[in-house]
Amino acid sequence: MERLQKIISQAGIASRREAENLIRQGRVSVNGTIVTELGTKASIEQDKIRVDNRLLKDEKYVYVLFYKPRGVVTTLSDPQGRKTVADFVADITERVYPVGRLDYNTEGLLLLTNDGRLAHGLTHPSRHVAKVYLTKVDGMPSEEKLDRLRAGIKLADGVTAPAQIHIRDRDKEKDITTLEITLHEGKNRQIRRMCEAIGHPVKYLKRIEFAFLSLAGLRRGQYRYLTASEIAELMKLIQR
Repeated sequence: MERLQKIISQAGIASRREAENLIRQGRVSVNGTIVTELGTKASIEQDKIRVDNRLLKDEKYVYVLFYKPRGVVTTLSDPQGRKTVADFVADITERVYPVGRLDYNTEGLLLLTNDGRLAHGLTHPSRHVAKVYLTKVDGMPSEEKLDRLRAGIKLADGVTAPAQIHIRDRDKEKDITTLEITLHEGKNRQIRRMCEAIGHPVKYLKRIEFAFLSLAGLRRGQYRYLTASEIAELMKLIQR
């Protein structure tokens, strides 16, 4: 027996907070009875749980590694009619959703799953899951400026955690520097804001690694299922 909001979240219907709102709004029923109390527990195997009259099933968990192109929204739908990640995984029967986000103009590695527990664990700040980005910025940032990023820099929503910064290339002719940046947190548009803060705005941004996973073998817009061993390794990350 588990709390309804947790069951709804793990089924990929909504986040846990959104699930709580669904319950409060009287949009969830258990065995034909509307439930509005957040502490209510049920069993996905034994009870008939419905959200907006849609029956929740004990779906198998699916884990997908997707190469998100630029110009794609990291949501399952978009009121502006832009292309979303859901358009690229429409042939997957289960309703998978993104683990974290990549902004509209950022490309690269994105995980999708219907396993709410894993998604929450991988995005929780306490897990310190490494995310590696290839970043091209305007100009030639000095080591002093890069050291500010390495130590943590003050943004509107707080000071960033220490980051690893390596210079991959300096193109003096084009006045562009290519950096490899490793983060262990996920503030909104963090790398773009960090680089703007030192006066070297981002021209191109790509996530190339998440934990131990990379984009090897994938082209833009393609996805693959994670292997059993990769899933097991991710599970270890959220249990440590």
